[in-house]
Amino acid sequence: MEEISLHYAPRETGWIEVICGCMFSGKTEELIRRLRRAEIARQNVATFKPRIDKRYSDDHIVSHSDDRLRSVVVDSALEIPSLAKDAQVVGIDEGQFFGMELVEVCESLASAGKRVIVAGLDQDYKGKPFEPIPQLLAVAEYITKTLAICMVCGNPADRTHRKTPQGEWVLVGAKDIYEARCRKCFVPPSD
Repeated sequence: MEEISLHYAPRETGWIEVICGCMFSGKTEELIRRLRRAEIARQNVATFKPRIDKRYSDDHIVSHSDDRLRSVVVDSALEIPSLAKDAQVVGIDEGQFFGMELVEVCESLASAGKRVIVAGLDQDYKGKPFEPIPQLLAVAEYITKTLAICMVCGNPADRTHRKTPQGEWVLVGAKDIYEARCRKCFVPPSD
């Protein structure tokens, strides 16, 4: 990921950055990297994750490669503004697990002068847009699409294949349930 050019970096305003892609593509890893750099720059950082994501830790965002950063667990995106009031940089992981209110929350935070960085899946296991991430892509100043490696053929992968029988639309899991697939190897489930 290329860093934001200082020539084009916003001044005296906030902005939204979205890191999206399929599972195992390094979204959380990239989010943690950006937040750590902000901390090194002595910026006040607040990091959030949805309560539903308990895969690796209750109080950290954690990448599949076990990078971790302490975070605040919230039930709703609507809790974030009051908890992030002193932050200069706001990090939000697993944005797809928040409702559409995440878009308004991010817009409000950015309008208040904060740098807002959201990581999340842009497609569900059916290969369909996974709201609210597509809406955030429309209002974000910076977008990074990460790619994984297809577990079938080794091509760049941008889709998430669910290995288990269909059931709930949202099923939190990791390598036990999902794998990355490329366009050629991805077969959407039949309902």
